[in-house]
Amino acid sequence: MITNSFSVKRTLLALGFGLWMMGNCAFAADPDLDKADALMKQGKAAEAYSLLEPFEFQQSGNIRYDYLLGIAALDSGKPDKATLAFERVLATDPNFAGARIDMGRAYFQLGDFTRAKTEFETVLTQNPPAAAKATVNNYLAAIEKQENAKKTKGTGYFEAGIGHDSNVNFATSQSQIAVPALGNLIFTLNPTGVKAPDDYLAYAFGGEVSHQITPELGVYAGADARSRSNMTQDQFDSTSLDLRAGLAMGEGPGVLRLGIIAGRYELDGKTNRDTNGVNAEWRRLLNPANQLSLFGQYANFRFEPTISVNNFDQSTYGANWLHLINDGKALAMASLFTGDERAPLRADGGKRFIGLRLGGQVQLNQKAELFAGLGAQFGKYQIANAAFSSPTESVIRDDKQYDANLGLNWHFEKAWTLRPQITYMRNDSNIVIYKFDRTDVSITVRRDFK
Repeated sequence: MITNSFSVKRTLLALGFGLWMMGNCAFAADPDLDKADALMKQGKAAEAYSLLEPFEFQQSGNIRYDYLLGIAALDSGKPDKATLAFERVLATDPNFAGARIDMGRAYFQLGDFTRAKTEFETVLTQNPPAAAKATVNNYLAAIEKQENAKKTKGTGYFEAGIGHDSNVNFATSQSQIAVPALGNLIFTLNPTGVKAPDDYLAYAFGGEVSHQITPELGVYAGADARSRSNMTQDQFDSTSLDLRAGLAMGEGPGVLRLGIIAGRYELDGKTNRDTNGVNAEWRRLLNPANQLSLFGQYANFRFEPTISVNNFDQSTYGANWLHLINDGKALAMASLFTGDERAPLRADGGKRFIGLRLGGQVQLNQKAELFAGLGAQFGKYQIANAAFSSPTESVIRDDKQYDANLGLNWHFEKAWTLRPQITYMRNDSNIVIYKFDRTDVSITVRRDFK
């Protein structure tokens, strides 16, 4: 009896398992396509996709199923899944215009405008109905707009800051100097020529627009304007405007930029000097972590008529290296440059100079970066300064300038940055009137536009 009972139970279990398998196999092989179609017409794409998706392995190749699955995926925000279903439909029936339009829609949602455009243009060759043609043309117009937006880019910024400068006029701290040419006669300098500290307000804004004519040729134009107002030493208030425009050539890791520059600097509301010239920069991405650039610039500086003896032409050229650390969470840079100034009327004549800049930045967290920089420039002039030479000794001006800065960028809101910063500069010269040092402490708020 026990054996017979066990045998009966085993038979019943096997029969039940077989019926369960048959039921599930029938269910798995026969999705309710009419219900899915009805759900789509009711705007319930997500429900339709949930109904159809479990049967994809069994129903793959069934055109009606694949098409319903594709549009359900597309309309429920899964364009990547939709392309797989539409590919199966078009592999079976390449002339299925509806599936090709929806394939184009899926690529459009994925941002793959090249493939989307190919699908839509193929539909137009199939002489589609007027409504379908209008839909395709609307998408093609949207693609053109998106492509043009990618070709033309613009950035901009605005800054406002407050600070304290220990030497707003970059002047010597000595109020009296000896003039060797006059037997070391002592002269008292005008107060405007002596180091003067002050608090200030500063503003800046600018931007750049670039347009890609072809993948390997683009044009750009930009401008930067700056203003600085001192609280008491208003005779040293300054404004500047710098313009640039040029060509960008190359694609991928190497880009060459050739441009023209122009600028004006005003002091106390009056034009102090104008600048114009040409520049070039070649940048090469050596690998994801290293970028090398070579640069050069030629510019002439023309001062207002009463001080036109200071006019000079300047050539500068050099190399810059940028290295990313820890997947971009830190960076280091180094720049070496040299050049010369031709100034036939200047008291010290022209000069040769060479300089080095080192800098770095490290990300403290997702909202803040610490940055720092060091710089040095050495300049040797060509003509003995008559005022500071004596009958027994010719003095040719020799300057050594050093600077350092330290600051923090805090991105307290999207596109907004608060930047506290301290900068120190010292110019050592063998002619006392050109020796100075200054410390500038500031805090600036910046808004970027992209």
